[in-house]
Amino acid sequence: MADRRYPQQQIWADSNQSTRRNSMASRDYDMNEKQKGLGLGYRTNASSAAESQSHHHDDHGQPHIDINDPNRPKIGFRQRLHHFTWAWYTFPMSTGGLSLLIFAQPHTFNGLKSIGLVVYIINLIIFTVITSLMLTRFFLHPGDLTKSIKHPREGFFFPTFLLSIATIITSTERYAIPKHDTALVWAISGAFWAYLAVTITLAVGQYSFVFAAHSFGLNTMMPTWILPIFPVMLTGTIASVIANTQPDIAAVPIIIAGLTCQGLGFSVAILMYAHMVGRLMSAGLPNREHRPGLFMCVGPPAFTALAVIGMANGLPKSVSANNETLFLDTGVIRTIALMSAVFLWALSFWWFSIALIAVIQSPPKYFHLGWWAMVFPNTGFVLATISISKELGSVPLQWVTTGMSVLLLLTFFFVLYHLVRAVIIQDIMYPGRDEDVEDH
Repeated sequence: MADRRYPQQQIWADSNQSTRRNSMASRDYDMNEKQKGLGLGYRTNASSAAESQSHHHDDHGQPHIDINDPNRPKIGFRQRLHHFTWAWYTFPMSTGGLSLLIFAQPHTFNGLKSIGLVVYIINLIIFTVITSLMLTRFFLHPGDLTKSIKHPREGFFFPTFLLSIATIITSTERYAIPKHDTALVWAISGAFWAYLAVTITLAVGQYSFVFAAHSFGLNTMMPTWILPIFPVMLTGTIASVIANTQPDIAAVPIIIAGLTCQGLGFSVAILMYAHMVGRLMSAGLPNREHRPGLFMCVGPPAFTALAVIGMANGLPKSVSANNETLFLDTGVIRTIALMSAVFLWALSFWWFSIALIAVIQSPPKYFHLGWWAMVFPNTGFVLATISISKELGSVPLQWVTTGMSVLLLLTFFFVLYHLVRAVIIQDIMYPGRDEDVEDH
């Protein structure tokens, strides 16, 4: 049997630690990917200054291409679509989060909700376009679907597809579901239970596959390892949003299920945090190109804080009056939820500070879709802060959250600009530049 532990040449850490130690099959897949497009061999490593030149030749006499060379050959749309990865769903995921952030603002003005509605509609369009392009990729390049899900790097981004759906469900509840439309209220409830079933399956199935098919060292820990548990964790966030509009008979099961899934997601994230801290202690901070990914660690405690407050507020008042077996006082539950949220917010703030300092210390040079990690997890952080400020009734803190929202909006447009630029100049959707290789 082939050895599954195959060291890579690319560096992940500044301390020259290998980024990944994966299966032989995944390495062969990456090598095939690098040699596609114009019949040329594409270089993804730059171990010396001499190797960065674009006029070297491989064993077959074909020139190697330095993927970081701005004068590298351009390729056609069909071949670029071959590198249209699951990580693209971080774009609608972040846009959907922005629409939720607009709705939750403590300070509003005439037309703000309309702006949020426009962002919601734009997000639906973005999601549809990306899904269409993804399906086109799988149609034009048979075998890409299976390979993308099994890939030791791109596979971890598959859950962003479900995270995008989570933002669509919650945004639909905020902007498109009338309060007294019984049919649509039950429809959103059905969407919740369907989402829960799919994400539970993903959380168990993807981690089971990873445990069996790949072998990673602790010093190769990546924040993306958290992503498979993220969708089921956001079940709690969805529950916190839709519980208020559900009839009592449906609201209580939704809240209980949401709390269960939120607890599962956050617990697994805590386990991943242990690996992440161990990786940082033993191998140092990631290479500058991957440091924005550290913001993914901000998400789990932030969304959990947001969810527990929302679910406590969504608990029907009739529960405490009609329950004869449990002491369920909604006021007490809301107090406990607020205390827990403040506790979790502090952990989220710590990770935010670590990630921010790391990025400022060594900013990335090339755009990657992982830059959206600077938006979506931080959206949860801002939303959690808004919820806490409203529960505390703190006007100064609410103004702070308004400032945080503005900064996040600027970050969104900053990443969006670089995304558009990268697509135009072929910095992404190009062999060796996307998540379908084990490293950049």
